[in-house]
Amino acid sequence: QVQLVESGGGLMQAGGSLRLSCAASERTFRWSSMAWFRQAPGKEREFVAVITWSGSTTDYGDSVKGRFTISRDIAKNTGYLQMNSLKPEDTAVYSCAAAAGATYFSRNYYSREEKDYDYWGQGTQVTVSS
Repeated sequence: QVQLVESGGGLMQAGGSLRLSCAASERTFRWSSMAWFRQAPGKEREFVAVITWSGSTTDYGDSVKGRFTISRDIAKNTGYLQMNSLKPEDTAVYSCAAAAGATYFSRNYYSREEKDYDYWGQGTQVTVSS
């Protein structure tokens, strides 16, 4: 069974840093881009960042650009989200996602849209205090 497991969330003061991890139990990430989304209470899910399978391309939501960095370790089947200069408005449940059916020919493809991802983790809570 495909499984994505996030870790690394927690409580942090504004200005601090956290590093989230997303581990796959199978070869979920093979050829697939990996994305992070977040959802704050009472708000819609928001795109945070994405990285292609090859790692050659990354993209970020406007609200995190310059503060967050996405990366992945193909050998470990794990993705990461380094979050610096955290703000209270970064408080949310963060989830990683991957797409099914990726192939060698889509290894440089990525999307900012929820609908393009089939596998989701359970999420990890990030709370930033002011």
